[in-house]
Amino acid sequence: MSCKVEKSKLSGNLVCPPNKSYTHRAIFLGVLAGSNSRVDNVLFSDDTWATINACKNFGAQIEEKDSSIIVKKSIWEGTLVPEINAENSGTTIRIASGIASLFSEEITLTGDFSLQNRPMQPLLDALESIGAKCSSTDGKPPIKITGKIMGGNVKIPGNFSSQFISALLISAPLTEKGVNLVIEGNLVSKPYIDATISTMRHFGVKVQTLIPYKRYNIAPQIYKPSTFTVPIDFSSLALLLSAAVLCGENFVIQGNIGNLPQGDEVFIDILEELGVEVTIKDDKISIQSPEKLNGGRFDLSNSPDLLPPLAILSLKTPSPIEIVNVKHARLKETDRIAIVSRELVKLGIRVEEKEDGLVLIKSNNLKGGSLNSENDHRLFMAFCIAGLYVGDCTVTDPESVKVSYPNFIVEMKKIGAKFSIQ
Repeated sequence: MSCKVEKSKLSGNLVCPPNKSYTHRAIFLGVLAGSNSRVDNVLFSDDTWATINACKNFGAQIEEKDSSIIVKKSIWEGTLVPEINAENSGTTIRIASGIASLFSEEITLTGDFSLQNRPMQPLLDALESIGAKCSSTDGKPPIKITGKIMGGNVKIPGNFSSQFISALLISAPLTEKGVNLVIEGNLVSKPYIDATISTMRHFGVKVQTLIPYKRYNIAPQIYKPSTFTVPIDFSSLALLLSAAVLCGENFVIQGNIGNLPQGDEVFIDILEELGVEVTIKDDKISIQSPEKLNGGRFDLSNSPDLLPPLAILSLKTPSPIEIVNVKHARLKETDRIAIVSRELVKLGIRVEEKEDGLVLIKSNNLKGGSLNSENDHRLFMAFCIAGLYVGDCTVTDPESVKVSYPNFIVEMKKIGAKFSIQ
């Protein structure tokens, strides 16, 4: 399938979806804490259903009710099904791998074709160093893990994925010895570690920071049942803000930002540097955009999901937009650097692809085109928003939005987006 996109103006109110990363973390921690844990304002999407189903296979009993999940039994109270299918969700398979290492039974973890091409070896090496037995397919899923990990000193490189570190942090307090964690090299996506630690704290576990983003100590502890409310998703908000900048007319985004750390919150600072005025008042977000944006150089090392929404803003600036230090975006659902480079050229953007980023320069001959999102949800949404600005576009794989924003097409059409599924 594909989505036909025509030039459009957007007006009205739209509610930003809940945060995917916090939904994952809160569900995993809720089932580790046990009965009476509750997660409100849950994002129900393909990725988070993968986490819910993984938790059920670990043995948890979960009730889904309206926009909430309620834990009836922890993973320790049910029957283990030793096969986890994380579908397309990197967060699910990485955190679930850490939890699998707490069981003495062998557990197999796998996913779809895309997930089977994503690296796992650094995490497996770290788990083996503290007592697990792991095997994989050239360092990628499917993988097999047998615990129990006992804890102790563990080292892991930080330049692949912060999800590896989150997996170790979440599992660490449930080990016999606790964990002294050392992160080697430069850690990417640092705010996601802050998100993990904040969510752990909410469920009663403390992480001792010895050197931020380098060394942590996690003593043996027990997670405590709690109620956690998921904030809005700044990754999705960034896409909606890009839509407002390119196509908005009295377009207001609604949602409670909350006070939990989110790395993609930096997108508001980026917009202001580009010349956009952002107003946040009473859980409503609106913008005033100049006719032409400024250019600039932007380091996305801590916020790789901002690559697509920032890249499409090059459609509205006569000055270059340079995106740097985001090599790990090549290890997402797709190689986002390569695909953004390949597809935006079709719209008339001049693109210089670099190993760790892009330089994008608008031409005077913007045009529509057939854009291939490679079944990547964030690329699909970004390319659709670009199409609303230039018109006469088709974008492949509309079903991909189920991963993070299932109602994207329906809700965007309500505020004026000319989308039609073909």
